[in-house]
Amino acid sequence: MRIAVAGATGEVGRMMSQVLQEMGILPSQIAFLASARSEGKEILFNGKNYRVKELTEEILKEGFDYVLFSAGGSASRRFAPIAAKAGSVVIDNSSAFRMDQDVPLVVPEINGNLLRGYRGIVANPNCSTIQMVLSLYRIHERFGIRTIVVSTYQAVSGAGRKGIIELEFQEKGNIESSAFIKQIHRNLVPQIGDIMADGFSTEEMKMVDETRKILDDGNISIWPTTIRVPVEYGHSESIFVETRDPFELEEIHEALRNSEDVVLSEEMITPLEVAGTDLTYVSRVRTFDNRRFLMWNIADNIRVGAATNAVRILKEHLRLNNPA
Repeated sequence: MRIAVAGATGEVGRMMSQVLQEMGILPSQIAFLASARSEGKEILFNGKNYRVKELTEEILKEGFDYVLFSAGGSASRRFAPIAAKAGSVVIDNSSAFRMDQDVPLVVPEINGNLLRGYRGIVANPNCSTIQMVLSLYRIHERFGIRTIVVSTYQAVSGAGRKGIIELEFQEKGNIESSAFIKQIHRNLVPQIGDIMADGFSTEEMKMVDETRKILDDGNISIWPTTIRVPVEYGHSESIFVETRDPFELEEIHEALRNSEDVVLSEEMITPLEVAGTDLTYVSRVRTFDNRRFLMWNIADNIRVGAATNAVRILKEHLRLNNPA
């Protein structure tokens, strides 16, 4: 198996390499690709140092089995189709192809069946969307979801390495802002992405459109507010859900316990506890009646919300299409 990681020196790209190792993926050949300015840097993978190569059309035409892309939307739009045409399964972390009706948007625990017999580009969903649907898909299957109202509290790493660096600089007294529209140290910013004409941000609309596509239900009413907070790793979400059918609270607990890679906890879970883990944690589940409930939902955004989901897609595609 031949694998390439495009955008290998970025925050998510580096984590993709780490998760591949942690999950025991042993390619016969691996290439680490990035922009020209990162060419020549070294990445340690399974005990061996590899030099980063420039991401070019020519190298992608070599025909890798899998290419993990985390090089940004413009690079994905340019290079991912070239890799796919060369026969690679492309797992793309950008938003470039997520709403393309011919491209599967995959969270393997929910709709991994879309990978059976499929070759081409696979879209990796937005980080905040992934952890939310992981906690809600069993509830939707059992009771049907009518409405979701979600407020996110998203870590600075969601903006990449530059977000972490900006928080660290501001903690040391440099209050200039470039990664975010306002100071993030000892503050929060109620905008992620660009604000559109209707007042919603592009990040918020990702949660609307992607959730409907992943859960295969365009009738779910979704009301998001996305907020950046001064936390390095771990997105948190306060989620209100209205169901179509009535429930008992214990049935919601049961659905959460039966959700793959989700942990229902009685503890007060914070970003510090989830950083570095591959699970989504749910706590503070509560209700006043039998059709609406609230919950606290939290996960490591660079792992669960990006790199881990991408590698899980790779593993599920292998399982479905290359049975032992």
